[in-house]
Amino acid sequence: MGGTNGHVSNKRLHGYNRSCGESEAIVISQLKLWQPKGTLHVTASSAKKILIMGGTRFIGVFLSRLLVKEGHQVTLFTRGKAPITQQLPGEADSDFSDFSSKILHLKGDRKDFEFVKSSLSAEGFDVVYDINGREAVEVEPILDALPNLEQYIYCSSAGVYLKTDYLPHFEVDAVDPKSRHKGKLETESLLESRGVNYTSLRPVYIYGPLNYNPVEEWFFHRLKAGRPIPIPNSGLQVTQLGHVKDLARAFVQVLGNEKASKQIFNISGEKYVTFDGLAKACAKAAGFPEPEIIHYNPKEFDFGKKKSFPFRDQHFFTSIEKAKSVLGWKPEFDLVSGLADSYNLDFGRGTFRKEADFETDDIILGKSLVLQS
Repeated sequence: MGGTNGHVSNKRLHGYNRSCGESEAIVISQLKLWQPKGTLHVTASSAKKILIMGGTRFIGVFLSRLLVKEGHQVTLFTRGKAPITQQLPGEADSDFSDFSSKILHLKGDRKDFEFVKSSLSAEGFDVVYDINGREAVEVEPILDALPNLEQYIYCSSAGVYLKTDYLPHFEVDAVDPKSRHKGKLETESLLESRGVNYTSLRPVYIYGPLNYNPVEEWFFHRLKAGRPIPIPNSGLQVTQLGHVKDLARAFVQVLGNEKASKQIFNISGEKYVTFDGLAKACAKAAGFPEPEIIHYNPKEFDFGKKKSFPFRDQHFFTSIEKAKSVLGWKPEFDLVSGLADSYNLDFGRGTFRKEADFETDDIILGKSLVLQS
């Protein structure tokens, strides 16, 4: 494959018109939420030339800002379909101007392996953050292009663990080679086999401003509309959410950290929550009355290809003790304050990724009403 699908642009990018990406606008509420804690102190001599694969949608928006604040030179590798920078509501003009003047862009398709190899080898990078990698085959050309890479930091998923009755999941637990995240498992194996100094983070459910997965947004749509919230089965299924800003801080904390060398860490919130508890937490965080919850048996319905609920219908949570003890990392957000952060800086401003769709709710509620009558 040739390099015709992309071109290198090392021009320092300046701000886009503020109307760009308004539907994905967010706020930086307090600067302290952005400051990484722990022992990482970057000096000019330790500033790294960093490549982020992705970086314009969700995790990367927060991660790239932290890295630039820490004094690193950061390049985003994207297809160029989304603005490379967007001013966040509440962000000072000077802060945005400073960030957007320092962020660099490499435009291309990561599946154009020849272009990836030629462009990355020409640039040379110390560290790669792979935020959007799904398959090992997408990672090989990056490693080939950067033989002297200091660290490869990978966003994996807790979805790789084999389903079990014994929870929480620990990093040493059995994994599922047939999971829909098997490509992430294969990537971790590739990094290990190639002898790369890698660090892999395994989030559970990620939430927070700009979330493109309908996690908290699914609940907020129903709360705003004053609708009951349909939850499968008992609603006592236990799960775990981690705030995107806490995840971004963890990504920064493993950078250049010898304790993170060739290590895997679960990253999520400190507490677990039931599905019913999550519905109530969303209401509390957003200032809505406690919702009416309707439980239903999913086996009694045919929803076609539509999902009636945004979570796995099972217990699903991990231990984050390794990250806390080895890295000294700790989540800053508890669930309610994190959901409030998400609501106030995003949905509460009228911005969201997906329109409300209550079709499956109406099927469930219609049958429930028949049964009640």
